[in-house]
Amino acid sequence: MKPRGLVNTFVGYSILIFFALVFLYPFVIQLANSLKTEPDAAANPLSPLPAPVSFAGFERIFEGTNFPLWLGNSLLVTVVITAGRVFFDSLAGYALARLRFGGRKVIFAAVIAVMAVPGVVLLIPKFLVFNQFGIYDSYTALILPIIVDAAGVFIMKQFFESVPASVEEAARMDGASIFRTYWSVVLPMARPALITLTILSFQGSWNEFPHTLVAVQDPDLFTLPRGLADLVSGSLGVGTQYPLKLGAALLATIPVAIIFVIFQRYFVRGATEGADKG
Repeated sequence: MKPRGLVNTFVGYSILIFFALVFLYPFVIQLANSLKTEPDAAANPLSPLPAPVSFAGFERIFEGTNFPLWLGNSLLVTVVITAGRVFFDSLAGYALARLRFGGRKVIFAAVIAVMAVPGVVLLIPKFLVFNQFGIYDSYTALILPIIVDAAGVFIMKQFFESVPASVEEAARMDGASIFRTYWSVVLPMARPALITLTILSFQGSWNEFPHTLVAVQDPDLFTLPRGLADLVSGSLGVGTQYPLKLGAALLATIPVAIIFVIFQRYFVRGATEGADKG
C-alpha cells in the first residue's frame, strides 16, 4: 500500500474509533455509576472507574422499588404487542400487496399518512378515547391501541410485493385458500422481514413511554419506562441516588440488547436483501 493510502486508512480508522468512543462512553458511565457507592457517584459522576465497587444500588433496585413488577408488566405488554404486530401487520401487508378490493389504494394512503403523524399529537385524543370506552388504567389500554403499527404494515407490504406471484398461483391451483396461501406458503418466505419487524416491534414496545402516560395511572400497571421515569422524577426522596437510577436503566436495556445480538445477522440480511430487490 502506498504511503498516501496508509495515511488515509489511518485517518479513517482514527475517526471511526473516536466516534465509537463518543457513542460508547455514556454506556460506560452508566455501568460505572451503577457499581459505585452513593458518595462516590455523587462526587465523581463522570469517572469510568468505580472506587470501590459496590452492588448496593442493584440490591436497592429489587428491595426498595417496584422494579420486578415493572419488569413483569413490560414483558407481558411487549410480548403481546410484538406477537400481535407480527401477525396483524403481516396479514394487513399481504392483503394490501396481493388482494384486489375497492379502496385498497385509499387504505394504503391512510397507512402512509399515519406514519407521517407525530405520536405526541395523538396523546390527548387517545386519553379521551380510553375514557369513552372505559378501558383507561388497564392492560387493554396499554396493549390494544398499539398492537398494530403502520410502519410494520408498510414493511410487510413492500416485502410481499417482491415475492413472485407464481408461487401463490401454484398453491391456489392445489386448492389452497387465500389465508392458507398466506400462512403456509408466503409467510415462511418472509422470514427476513418478519425478524426485522420483530426486532423493531420489541424495541419500540419495550421502550414505549408517551403512550403509557395517557393509558395508565395505577402504579401497579407501570411498565419499565414509566417506572424509571417515576424514579428519575424524585419519587425516591432526597439525594441523587445515581447507582440505583442508572442500575435500573442498565437492567432495562439488557433484554433489547439480547434480542438484537441474537437476531442482528437476520436483521442485516433482511435489510441487504430489501436493498438488492429495491
